[in-house]
Amino acid sequence: MLVKRSLRVAEVIKKDLSDILREDVRDPGINMLTITRVIVSPDLKMAKIYLSILGDASAREETLQALERAKSFIRTALGKRGQFRNVPELRFFHDDTMDYVFAIENLIQKAKEKDEIG
Repeated sequence: MLVKRSLRVAEVIKKDLSDILREDVRDPGINMLTITRVIVSPDLKMAKIYLSILGDASAREETLQALERAKSFIRTALGKRGQFRNVPELRFFHDDTMDYVFAIENLIQKAKEKDEIG
């Protein structure tokens, strides 16, 4: 039961957070990101937000710092949407899954090229 509830809360946070970042947050440091996954603790007190951030490592770090600065505003905006009795603490992380995907694709492409040559 708790797992289902945390999954539902995670989906609501993902949707609402996406809307808030797109419409309400005006920080120029927050740009070109996608929320890939939200994991909410079973007690609903903490939410880990995983983001795919476009750009190099410095752009990713700048975006994560901007999100940290805007965290209280974002939590307040989530609370005003009326979905939660208590808004979970938000923690933002870079989701590096796409980096691994690109690295594996490059390795496969190099192997194919080597096969065609040799």
